[in-house]
Amino acid sequence: MRRFIPVCEPYFCGNEKKYLKECIDSGWISSTGGFIQKFEKGFAKFCRASYGITTTSGTTALHLALLAIGIKKGDEVIIPDFTMVSTLFALFYCQAKPVLVDVEKNTGNINVEKIEERITKKTKAIIPVHIYGHPVDMDPILALAEKYNLFVIEDAAEAHGAEYKGRKCGGLSSLACFSFYPNKIITCGEGGMVITNNKKLADGCRYFKNLCFPPSGKRSYIHKNLGYNYRMTNMQAAVGLAQLEKIKTLVAKRRKNAHLYNKFLKGIPGLKLPIEKDYAKNVYWMYSIVVEPKAFGKTRNRLAKILKSKGIDSRNFFQPMHSQPFLAKMGIFDKGRYPISQYLAKNGLYLPSGSGLSEKEIKYISETIKNIQKE
Repeated sequence: MRRFIPVCEPYFCGNEKKYLKECIDSGWISSTGGFIQKFEKGFAKFCRASYGITTTSGTTALHLALLAIGIKKGDEVIIPDFTMVSTLFALFYCQAKPVLVDVEKNTGNINVEKIEERITKKTKAIIPVHIYGHPVDMDPILALAEKYNLFVIEDAAEAHGAEYKGRKCGGLSSLACFSFYPNKIITCGEGGMVITNNKKLADGCRYFKNLCFPPSGKRSYIHKNLGYNYRMTNMQAAVGLAQLEKIKTLVAKRRKNAHLYNKFLKGIPGLKLPIEKDYAKNVYWMYSIVVEPKAFGKTRNRLAKILKSKGIDSRNFFQPMHSQPFLAKMGIFDKGRYPISQYLAKNGLYLPSGSGLSEKEIKYISETIKNIQKE
């Protein structure tokens, strides 16, 4: 009997058990211990950045980055309408206002041509999201940031190892935020990291993540600001470090699997496959397809239901930020038009994408989709 194929599962192929045992044997299991610094320094170096600050999730990484640059109530931050809701929530933790921009149809990334018209005197930052592992076209965004004196925070939660014009995502801007959730290319189970080349911003992140204790020097129990407990444990960092040691292999597996999907799914009517622009190295965090119902003969939802019945898991694309009921509860009613993010949300589906997928499984998934289209 064929096994159920999950949409994504963690892939352990290195020193995870060995390093966890070291934590337990030594007693260093909490938020201090050697693996924290090794993971921070190693991942920052991988991204070609100077500083790494571990945290509890990609969401809290975004919150720390916003705190470090001084985002406060009433400030405006530009984000794509099509993203994971964490990008939106982090703004509200700071009482900032989200300013939404529609996205590109072929990548799902923020449409850089529509950003400048959304900039006002209250704009303080832009958060481009490297959606599903494909880098955003960063140079025009960085040029706008310089022109208007804005910070840029890369949401690179899904883009471990992705590259823009030969440079690693995460090392392109003021700060960058990563997630190590179980479905990410490398994982700690839960966890995140902020990456930066700016020592002052790094110290700010460390300050706020640890209850506003001083990043260095003698500890007092006098707290001048509102702090947070966003500390990663040494055990999580141990798993993260083991994964980091294999990151080139894990990225290569994601890319190989995507190329296999491209080969087996090519030519199916009504199926749009993910692309890789000339400037980009796509790491295909999720292998994302868009279903054109008329040409394919079935809706995205119908395809997902049939796949499930045949033991193949999948996930719908994210829902647009402007349509989130949470915004209305916060008294924000965005009347803008975001046709591309709506289109992607309605028709997008990602297929099983874990690094441990076999060619046999990818071929089975692809042949199943081909047969469903023919029915």
